Amino acid sequence: QVQLVESGGGLVQAGGSLRLSCAASGRTFSNYAMGWFRQAPGKEREFVAGINWIATSTRYSDSVKGRFTISRDNAKNTLYLQMNSLKPEDTAVYYCAARGGAIVVVTTGYNYWGQGTQVTVSS
Repeated sequence: QVQLVESGGGLVQAGGSLRLSCAASGRTFSNYAMGWFRQAPGKEREFVAGINWIATSTRYSDSVKGRFTISRDNAKNTLYLQMNSLKPEDTAVYYCAARGGAIVVVTTGYNYWGQGTQVTVSS
């Protein structure tokens, strides 16, 4: 089992920045590829960014590419999402997730999920 706890969400104005963190415990964090997903009200959960176990490979959705950066610190068992130039359409609950193997962009590919953290971007 891997336990994941997100933090760092909040209310920010458009154009601002936030950094989300995801603290992992349980099995060895460095064994897992990690992903960030988000879910806005009335919408399906969608892939935002992913990173492989050794941080040599990342993937981003087109909607956040160039604005968001995913990173991880395996020594601290922590995943990060730096979000810059935030837009109102980035408003959502953000979730981190873990899986063995390579990065995938579908929710069904992940075995472990955090409880989510709310990000609200005002215009």
